[in-house]
Amino acid sequence: MLDLLQLLGQHEILLVSCPLFFTVLLIFFLALIRPAAAKRKLLLPPSPPKLPIIGNLHNLGRHPHRSLHVLAQRFGPVMLLRLGNVPVLVVSSADAACEIKKTHDLTFINQPKLSVTQKLLYDCRDVASAPYGEYWRQMRSICVLNLLSNKMVKSYRAIREEETALATVYIKRYCSSGLPVNLTELFSATTNNVICRIALGRKYNEDKNKFEKLLSVFLELLGTPNVGDYLPWLSWVNYVNGFNAKADKVAKELDEFLDGVIEEHVNRHNRHENDQKDFVDVLLEIQKQDTVGFPIERTSIKAIILDVFSAGTDTTFTVLEWAMTELLRHPKAMKELQKEARKVSGGKSSISEDDLHNMQYLKAVIKETLRLHPPIPTLVPRVSAKDVKINGYDIVQGTHVFINAWAIGRDPSSWEKPEQFIPDRFLNNPIDFKGHHFELIPFGSGRRICPGMLLAMQINELLLANLVHKFDWTLPGGASEKDLDMTECIGLTIHKASPLIAIANQCSV
Repeated sequence: MLDLLQLLGQHEILLVSCPLFFTVLLIFFLALIRPAAAKRKLLLPPSPPKLPIIGNLHNLGRHPHRSLHVLAQRFGPVMLLRLGNVPVLVVSSADAACEIKKTHDLTFINQPKLSVTQKLLYDCRDVASAPYGEYWRQMRSICVLNLLSNKMVKSYRAIREEETALATVYIKRYCSSGLPVNLTELFSATTNNVICRIALGRKYNEDKNKFEKLLSVFLELLGTPNVGDYLPWLSWVNYVNGFNAKADKVAKELDEFLDGVIEEHVNRHNRHENDQKDFVDVLLEIQKQDTVGFPIERTSIKAIILDVFSAGTDTTFTVLEWAMTELLRHPKAMKELQKEARKVSGGKSSISEDDLHNMQYLKAVIKETLRLHPPIPTLVPRVSAKDVKINGYDIVQGTHVFINAWAIGRDPSSWEKPEQFIPDRFLNNPIDFKGHHFELIPFGSGRRICPGMLLAMQINELLLANLVHKFDWTLPGGASEKDLDMTECIGLTIHKASPLIAIANQCSV
């Protein structure tokens, strides 16, 4: 009898526990399949076919902006790639760029953490790559107030005009002999000298060639996709192919140069109180006074100086190089710009910055150059901080974003005859490059728009205006405009792969 009762008791326990067990099992099973079900419900952008493991890494090619443009023509202006383990959204339309840079600016406010950026930019202590937050706000404010504001840009007018005058004197030496001028070298040297004098207080001619080469390799490395960022288990490849060794060498040599610049300023004893302070002086003074609410380390000062140089020299002279290239390819546009320059000058020997606001065709030439040749074609990559919808598509947190400004500038839905160089399209046209018109965003838009845009444009406009005002230009050896090599280099900043060489003939103004 006792055995029977025990058996019944066990049976009741089973009757109670079995439903409970199956309920827990069902909940566990639903928890496992829910992410997959949710994933099936996501409306993802169209994607090109992927290869196992590497995904779409093979689609990037030597010039990603061109390769991505071709893909976008097949898969649409909003498409999703898979670079190794990382989802990458590629945007090639003004509407989608507006959603990212305006509607969802805060969601895409940060750059992805890339190993080469951390290595070369002092673990992202600069302004361009620093995470959005108090440090970034304070560092950006320091740069704008003390270097890049309208007031400060105007205060450095004499430096720009002096270096422009020196550039024209340099060209005159070649006029009598008929020798060709290396315009790429001239544009690089002039912009470098302007930035050196503004930011560092003097030219560094003794280190000029070495520093320019370092900066070139620096920008090439920043623009080279790093397989380890997309496939971490293949990070060892960067040791085998020499990428890491190259990055370490550049980082070390740039650091030594910047340390020398800072030490020179710290140990300077012959400065007069009335002397204009350069940007390094300002940074050291802020460091000493500790006025930003947290200590500014030397690492931060070096990172910011490097930002100023990389953005202020290479990207600036790239615009000049492409503008002059397009003018040489389009003689009618060149003559129109020369006509405007010589009319505005009123018989003066040179064009000053006061004259520039009357040169509407000059501004149109530069806008058209920026449309066809944005210095950083895919802009600085961003990463999604949360799940978001773009053009109706679901974009998951952690997705990297490339905005192909190069492709947007060639979008036939925004531009008539998009492949042709037609500066006249910008005459009586409100579209500008200041971040409000997403058909033209070579400097980005939103909170992270390039703060050095005004300084760069002042350098570009003044130098280009004086070069077409004082000289007539032809290609060497009687070459025609069709013979100009338009091949692009590789790297973060895209300029001509071969130097721009031209013959200058001084004209009587």
